[in-house]
Amino acid sequence: MCGIVAQYGTTDAAGLEAMLARLVHRGPDDSGSVGVGQAWLGHRRLSIVDLAGGKQPLVNDGENAWMVGNGEIYNHDEVRDRLQELGHTFVTDSDNEVALHLLEENGPQGLGELNGMFAVAMAAADGRFVVARDAVGIKPLYWAQQDGLTRFGSEMAAFEVAWQPHVEPFPPGHAWTPEEGLVRFANAVPVDLGVIPGPTEPGAAAPIDILHETRDILVEAVERQLMGDVPVGVFLSGGLDSSLVAAIAVKVLARRGEQLQTFAVGTADSPDLAAARGVAEFLGTDHHEMTYTAADALEAMPIAVRSIESFDPALVRSAVPNFLLARFTAQHVKVVLTGEGADELFAGYEYLQEIKDADELHDELVRTVESLHNLNLQRCDRVTMAHGLEARVPFLDREVINWALRLPPGFKLAAEGQQEKRLLRLAFEGWLPEEYLWRVKAEFGDGSGAADVLTTAIEAQITDAQFAAEKGGVTPPLRTKEELAYYRIFREHLAGVSAEKTLSRFATA
Repeated sequence: MCGIVAQYGTTDAAGLEAMLARLVHRGPDDSGSVGVGQAWLGHRRLSIVDLAGGKQPLVNDGENAWMVGNGEIYNHDEVRDRLQELGHTFVTDSDNEVALHLLEENGPQGLGELNGMFAVAMAAADGRFVVARDAVGIKPLYWAQQDGLTRFGSEMAAFEVAWQPHVEPFPPGHAWTPEEGLVRFANAVPVDLGVIPGPTEPGAAAPIDILHETRDILVEAVERQLMGDVPVGVFLSGGLDSSLVAAIAVKVLARRGEQLQTFAVGTADSPDLAAARGVAEFLGTDHHEMTYTAADALEAMPIAVRSIESFDPALVRSAVPNFLLARFTAQHVKVVLTGEGADELFAGYEYLQEIKDADELHDELVRTVESLHNLNLQRCDRVTMAHGLEARVPFLDREVINWALRLPPGFKLAAEGQQEKRLLRLAFEGWLPEEYLWRVKAEFGDGSGAADVLTTAIEAQITDAQFAAEKGGVTPPLRTKEELAYYRIFREHLAGVSAEKTLSRFATA
């Protein structure tokens, strides 16, 4: 939901409005801005909750504190009730308004109470200024500092060229104030998280209560994330994760008398498209699908690279079909749920099955969750918001994260001859046909047909001599001709941005 811009130090309304205009795709429904002393806040709105009254910047009932926010607060009703008991008066029904009141009540640390995805900026007449990002980093935020000024924006492309060399990702789970600088208010994975005692050897059978709790926690997360005043759909790849999200959503919406809309994309003979069709037929969804050709993928590729603000080949290969899917889906709904995060929580990646030490596996799962903000989540946010479509990720609900990472490693690791994510599959037995519940995992770029289309065609466009001459443009060097092709687009689009400071592969090298 939405795009935000903020600055602290002085106000430059014209320059900041220009930044905001570069985010129009994130919020095509409305815009608003306010200057408050040395601060400035700007907002592009995608209307999802409180359609009539949720215009931003939000202002408190005393009209002396303003806030802009990007995202959704899933536990806003409970937080609102508690704050009202403390005497807070709410002006709107917007879920984002609870963040403004929490900042007033408890300062940045109060945001640790929120379950959601968000980036917010608040400015008050008394000089207070706070910017914060959710603990997982589901919603994007970047910042840059120079000449005593600090600027913030939802995407790197919002910053003008003179600011781009200073742009960095704003760290998840942190808040920034002029007085204290960066302060952590929450962690993606709680530091006091204790693993439930249990087996460490691969292939251990999980007891029924563990399976039921796993199922119930995910069901509750999907139900929370179906909130909103507009229809919510599901990206359905035909893989386990999105199929489970769809299966849960169908049941929740049926209780409301609504039918779930699902959306799939692929080449004409892609296995994902066929599997998604089968799952949708079983669940009885209002299913929409589109096919694309090699020419479609190649045409969309440069736009997708500019949208995701990355040139990592794995991200681009999955971004292209997702970009096409989001463009198609935005014609029908404003919000979709996706299956992002399940592999990181339930050891779905093939390389994780090679880890046999319990502590090592846990540490690696924590690392992958904490790295998602500038990898898969960056791709997920950008390809959808490029079309004014909001993506939600129920597997990365804070309650799901906390539960999944407490599970003993033996329940997550597959023994010889077993499938990955066995626990998750067993927890939802009966919710899907066996052929889909136990379908072998395929990367979305592979299953949708994008990988073959892109890699072969792109690499053919670059000679050995060109690759040798240009691969050293960043450190560490570019790895393949395909990556060089994407890097050229990235560099043209974000001429001043440092890849080493902003992209995951370089930051962790």
